[in-house]
Amino acid sequence: MKLSDNYFEIFGLPVSTAPDAGAIDEAYKRLQREWHPDRFSAGSDEEKRRAMQYTSVINQARQTLTDPLARAIYLLSLKGVDLDAETDTRMRPEFLMAQMELRERLELVDGAADPYAAIDKLRDEVAVHARDTATTFAAAWEGDDTAGARDLAREWQFLDKLRRELDEKEQRLDGD
Repeated sequence: MKLSDNYFEIFGLPVSTAPDAGAIDEAYKRLQREWHPDRFSAGSDEEKRRAMQYTSVINQARQTLTDPLARAIYLLSLKGVDLDAETDTRMRPEFLMAQMELRERLELVDGAADPYAAIDKLRDEVAVHARDTATTFAAAWEGDDTAGARDLAREWQFLDKLRRELDEKEQRLDGD
């Protein structure tokens, strides 16, 4: 393993939008056994530092490869594509309209007769949109449509943010 390897190489996997979860888990356990800092507790300072670095990279690689959105963003980064989320505001008009509608419905949750049911319904819709976006991202990626994959990853980020906001709203309701 080299720190310069990409996460797929570190785990011995082909670059893919859908790597085998079992293979990720297996490689993670093998690498943790090999590089865990406890194995180097009697080693030199250099060996201890290297074990800590490798363990950190291994953990980050696992987190990235097991999270579909993080993996999509990482795949794009392997091709030198930055999402420019902060500065690029261009998005498909139909996606923006759908987002505005979902956000309006999120704002209405607090006043709903059953806010938990409203959250569940909205969460289900967001999940469907996210699954569709993930599938379309994979098709764009496999079709070498990097620009399309980039735009889809940005949309996916919006959907993920909305999902997190739904979770936060539900937690606030639980606290009330």
